[in-house]
Amino acid sequence: MKYHSEIVKRRSFAIISHPDAGKTTLTEKLLLFGGAIQTAGAVKSNKIKKHATSDFMEIERQRGISVATSVMTFEYQGILINLLDTPGHKDFAEDTYRTLTAVDSVILVIDSVNGVEEQTRRLMEVCRMRDTPVIVFVNKMDRDGKNRFDLIEEIEKELSIQLHPLTWPINSGKDFKGVYDLHNKNLRLFTAHTKAEDGVLQLEDLTDPVLDDKLGARDAAVLREDVELVDGVHGELNVEDYLAGKVAPVFFGSAVNNFGVKEMLDTFIRIAPIPRSRETTKRKVDVEEDRFSGFIFKIHANLDPKHRDRIAFLRVCSGRFERNKYFHHVRLDKDVRFSNPYSFLARSKDVIEEAYPGDVVGLFDTGNFKIGDTLTEGEEFYFTGIPSFSPEIFKEVLNKDPMKTKQLEKGLLQLTDEGVAQLFTQFGGNKKIIGCVGELQFEVIQYRLLQEYGASVEFRAQPYYKACWITSDDPKKLQDFIRFKSSNIAEDKDGHLVYLAQSEWFLNTERTNNPDIEFHFTSEIHKEMI
Repeated sequence: MKYHSEIVKRRSFAIISHPDAGKTTLTEKLLLFGGAIQTAGAVKSNKIKKHATSDFMEIERQRGISVATSVMTFEYQGILINLLDTPGHKDFAEDTYRTLTAVDSVILVIDSVNGVEEQTRRLMEVCRMRDTPVIVFVNKMDRDGKNRFDLIEEIEKELSIQLHPLTWPINSGKDFKGVYDLHNKNLRLFTAHTKAEDGVLQLEDLTDPVLDDKLGARDAAVLREDVELVDGVHGELNVEDYLAGKVAPVFFGSAVNNFGVKEMLDTFIRIAPIPRSRETTKRKVDVEEDRFSGFIFKIHANLDPKHRDRIAFLRVCSGRFERNKYFHHVRLDKDVRFSNPYSFLARSKDVIEEAYPGDVVGLFDTGNFKIGDTLTEGEEFYFTGIPSFSPEIFKEVLNKDPMKTKQLEKGLLQLTDEGVAQLFTQFGGNKKIIGCVGELQFEVIQYRLLQEYGASVEFRAQPYYKACWITSDDPKKLQDFIRFKSSNIAEDKDGHLVYLAQSEWFLNTERTNNPDIEFHFTSEIHKEMI
């Protein structure tokens, strides 16, 4: 209980959504409320040179999408908030999935025009697996979208979660007039580009004639009817149900107009979970423990291309992290210390002296870390539940400039260490193959190799269906398999053997014909062996 006062004033959450739902815009509005930035980036206009604070990679600024998780820390009403803005694009889902292991709750942004989309379903499945508490923000209410009741029904059905509206919209599109706050019993009127504090009317109840004056008789009557129905179905929010991941509070608004965001943020700091205890390979680590522990959930090479810095992102799970103190690196079985640990606001970073459970710390890394690595004060365990995926698309790397071979090899190693792609070297040769879960990742890797390492490459598609890590208790059987299947055998960058299957049929045939060899669809099997 030594650090209880520090733990209770921290909140860590991720913002997730389908691409273009307004996630990065919402992130900026939250930072504005926290005083972390003074002016929002013009994410809705390509002509203006200001860009979203959280989109710090050059390719993100060019394309107007997020392709890497950004970490931002700010304070609001005495609460220290660690906000992680994740990529919405499905090709970078693996980065988002891992980020969800490092937070205690989630804000899900839904586009009121398009409703629930494919990527939203996938992300919510990961939240459901961990019973992560979710708050839903229905964005773009100032655009013509779906009927409010139909939208609620669609979200509940598609995402298998019970919703509990805490604000309720008055019309939508060009007729959008604002929201009624069901919890605080007030009316917030909508004017495009207004300040968030403007237009709040406190009402005794919904019979107040002010409602008719401000909304008009027809809209006031519809709101009274809607609220009676919503209150009758939902009543007061049960915070325990929200914390258990059974019920998701819902807010309506327009992030680009800074509307409806403050109500959500105020509710978030009131009900969102404080940092939680976590499972490891040996035992459950209690968040209140005095001894430090934490894990690496993300690595980013060249956060600042001018300085070639590589940052590993650490989630503190228990105890106190201290600058210049030695901690035990479990996988490497050695003690390490950090003279310049950072907290972040996207690209800008500040050196910190200490950090507590819930905090995300940036550690300068010379190549010691891999995703999933654990730091402790001596105990040997790994935090569990950090997902790793077998790639679905494979391409050979073709070096267009042999003079830059060294730079290319360094770039491939560093960029694949970030976890968005995997690097395989064909057994007995030098053929380099990159495996990804989406096409866009290859474009990002090609761009970053050129811009950050000066290495120019092309990719050639390879006819592989899946990568399987292979192990066996019989070394001779494993050697025979490697000899007979040498053209399909590769090593990952840690030297582990991988079978590259051409199709599902080939994979099933090899598994049947080689019962003494185990085929693993994740590299996590090697965690205990490293």
